[in-house]
Amino acid sequence: MSDNTGGADEARSKDSKEPEDSKALGDTANAGATTGDSPASPAPAAPTAPAAPAAPAVPAAPAVPAAPAAPAGSAPTGPSRPQVGAGPADAAAWQAWQAHQQQQRQWPGAHAPSPSPTPSWVTRVRPAETTPIATATLLAAVATGLAAALLLGDGMGPGLLLAVVPAVVAAYAAARTARRTARPWTLVWAIGCLALLAVPALRDSAWPSTLAILSAVLLGALALHGSRTWPGVLLSPLGFFDSAVSGLAWALVGLRSRGGVSKDRWLPVAKAAAVALALLLVFGALFASADAAFADLLGDLMPDVSTENGPIRFLLFLLGTLIALAAARTAAAPLRWDRIKVAPGKPRSRVEWALPLIVLNLLFAGFNAVQLAVLFGGYDKVLESTGLSYAEYARQGFWQLLWVTLFTLVVIALALRWAPRSGTGDRRFVRIVLGVLCALTLVVVAAALRRMDLYVDAYGLTRLRVSVAAMELWLGLVIVLIMAAGVFGARWLPRAVAGSAAAVVLAFGLLSPDGMVAERNVARFEADKKIDLAYFQSLSADAAPALDRLPEPQRSCALRGINDEMSRAGDVPWSAMSLGEYRARQILRERPLTASYEVCSRLGTFGSRLEY
Repeated sequence: MSDNTGGADEARSKDSKEPEDSKALGDTANAGATTGDSPASPAPAAPTAPAAPAAPAVPAAPAVPAAPAAPAGSAPTGPSRPQVGAGPADAAAWQAWQAHQQQQRQWPGAHAPSPSPTPSWVTRVRPAETTPIATATLLAAVATGLAAALLLGDGMGPGLLLAVVPAVVAAYAAARTARRTARPWTLVWAIGCLALLAVPALRDSAWPSTLAILSAVLLGALALHGSRTWPGVLLSPLGFFDSAVSGLAWALVGLRSRGGVSKDRWLPVAKAAAVALALLLVFGALFASADAAFADLLGDLMPDVSTENGPIRFLLFLLGTLIALAAARTAAAPLRWDRIKVAPGKPRSRVEWALPLIVLNLLFAGFNAVQLAVLFGGYDKVLESTGLSYAEYARQGFWQLLWVTLFTLVVIALALRWAPRSGTGDRRFVRIVLGVLCALTLVVVAAALRRMDLYVDAYGLTRLRVSVAAMELWLGLVIVLIMAAGVFGARWLPRAVAGSAAAVVLAFGLLSPDGMVAERNVARFEADKKIDLAYFQSLSADAAPALDRLPEPQRSCALRGINDEMSRAGDVPWSAMSLGEYRARQILRERPLTASYEVCSRLGTFGSRLEY
C-alpha cells in the first residue's frame, strides 16, 4: 500500500482507536505524575542513569518512548511496540503496549469499518438510467394524443383500440432504443392487453367494458415491467404514475436537445405532409361530389370536430400524449418491483401450525358430507326441516359459501407464511394439509354454484347473479392453481393468477353478460310465461337481439328502455359505436316499437324492483 493510502487509512481509524490510545496514555500520565513530568513530553532516546539512591524505585523519566515517525498527514493509532531494553522506562512502555494489544484481542471488530447501510426498497426499485428519447417515440406519442382527441371525444368504442396502437408503437420504439428484448410472457401480456381493449368495441354494456379496461392496464403494466413476483404483479400498475412524471421530463429534455435541428431535416417532411394533405382535400372533395355513397362513407369516417367540444378534445390530446410517454418511459427504464423482498414469517412447529388447519379440514369435510346427503336426499326434506323457502335457502347459501371461499384463500396465504420448513418432511407435510383443504374448498365452490343455479331457475338471471357466479368460478380456478403450485413449484403462480383473472374478464366481456341475462329470461318466458319487463329497462343494447325474439307487446315493452337510450344519444360516430349498439340500432330501425306507454305500464314495465 502506498504512503498516501496508508495515511488515509490511519486517519479513518483515528476515531475508533481513540479510547484505547487514551487508556494507554493515561497509564503513562499516572507514572509521569509521580515525578512531576508531563506525559506528553518526549522520552529520551536511551536511558542515561538511574535517579538518586534515596529513591531507587522511582524512574527518572517514565515516559513512553517516542513512536516511529508516521507519514505526513496521519494520526497516531496506538502505542508502538517498544524496543526491549534494560531500563525501567522500557519496561513501562512494554506494559502499555501489552495492555493495548489485550484490548485489541478483546474487541477485534472495534476498529473494523462499519458496514454500509442497507438501501431502502424505494432505492432498490428505482429504474436505471435510460437513453435519450428517440424521434420515433416522440412522433408516436404525438400520434397517440391526436388519435385520442379525434376518436375518443364522443365515447369509447373501436376508437379506444385504435388510439392505443400508437402508444404500443411508442413503447416498442423506446424499448428497442434501450436494447430491451421481449420475452414470451411479455408477448402474452401485450396480446392479452389488446384483446381486452377490444371488449368496448364489441359490447355496449359499461360494466364489462370497465373491467376489461382495468384488466388491460394490469396486463400492460406487466408487459412493460416484466414483473414475476407477488409485489411486482400487485404494484406494477402504480409504476405508470412515476413514469408519467419522469416521462414528461424525459420528453422535454429530448425536445430541448433537438432545438438546434437544421431546416434540412424537418422542412422536407413538412412540405411532403402539406402536399399530401392538399391532395387528399382536392381529390376527396371531387370523389365525394361524384358519388353519394362515397360521400356518406367519408362523412361517417371523418370525426365531428366542432368548437363546442374543443376543450375536451384538447384535454384528450394531452392525456393521450402523457399516457404514451409514460408507457414509453416504462418500456425504456421500468421500476424494478421484483427487488422488493417479502421476508417469510417465523416458522412454527408442526403441532402449532397444523392443529388449527386439521380442525378446519374436519369442519369442511362435515359440511361437504351434508351437501352430498342433501344432493341425494332431495331439497324438499331439507326445506321442511329448516323452515326456509326455496329462494332463502338458495340465495343465503350462495353468499355464505362465497365468503367461505374468500376466507379460505386468506387462510392458505397466512398458513404458507408461517409453515414449518426445516426439511423435506415439513414441506411434504404442508403440501398434504393444504392440499386437503384446497380439495375440500373446491367442493364448497361446487355447492355454491349449485345454489346459484337453483336460484336462477326459480327467479331468473340478473347482472349481479351472473357476476358473482363468474367470481366464484375464478376463485375455484385460483384454488386449482394453488394446488398445482404445490406439486410443480410456485415460481409461476403470481403471473398465472394475474393471467387467469384477465382471462375470466375477457371471457366475461366476450360472452356479453347482458345478452346472457336476456337470453335466460326469454327462455324462461317461453317455458312458463314469467317475465320481468321492469328489469329489462336497465339492460344495455347488447340484450336487443335476445329481447327481439319476444312476442308483442312484450317485445316493444322490453326494448323500450334501449330505444329511449339511443334516442337520447342521437347519432353516434363509428369510433364510439360498439357492435352491440350497431345491432340494436339496426333491429329497431327494421322493426320499430308498436306498444304504447299505457300497454307497457299495465304489463309492469315501469315498476321498481330490488335486485339481489
